[in-house]
Amino acid sequence: MLLHDLEPWHFAIAGAGIAAITLTLQAVGNRALGVSTGLEEFCSLASKAPYFARPELRSHWRLVMFAGLVCGGVLSSITSGPWQPTWNAGMLDTRLHLDHASKIAWFFAGGLLTGVGTRMAGGCTSGHGIYGMARMQPGSLVSVLAFMASGILTANLLWRVIAP
Repeated sequence: MLLHDLEPWHFAIAGAGIAAITLTLQAVGNRALGVSTGLEEFCSLASKAPYFARPELRSHWRLVMFAGLVCGGVLSSITSGPWQPTWNAGMLDTRLHLDHASKIAWFFAGGLLTGVGTRMAGGCTSGHGIYGMARMQPGSLVSVLAFMASGILTANLLWRVIAP
């Protein structure tokens, strides 16, 4: 627990950091920040499928971002105390009382729907919400509104209808 007793930083510091990275990527390399395309770059290393042979997936600069995400998660885990895997799903457990197999199915379905939505929108929430909105792209506005509406609808269905 190296950094356990430190006060958390204000959220605006992270926002300013994301803005600085986004502006630097745009100004220096005309690059867009987005995690889903980074995942595609990662998959392009292992797959010979034509989908992964697109020119925008050949630079592999997003792999450094992915490495930073993984290293940041590991560093956070190490500095915040002992870590152990858990099946605890918080409010989902208290409301739905799912067994392990049902939780796996629930999260798999959620991940699958998220992936389909990401491909339908032509990018992920970070790409559209941070980069696309900063560039005032109409498609990103529509995508972010769709992401938000889907989240609000799902949360209300879950907590008010399925498991009140």
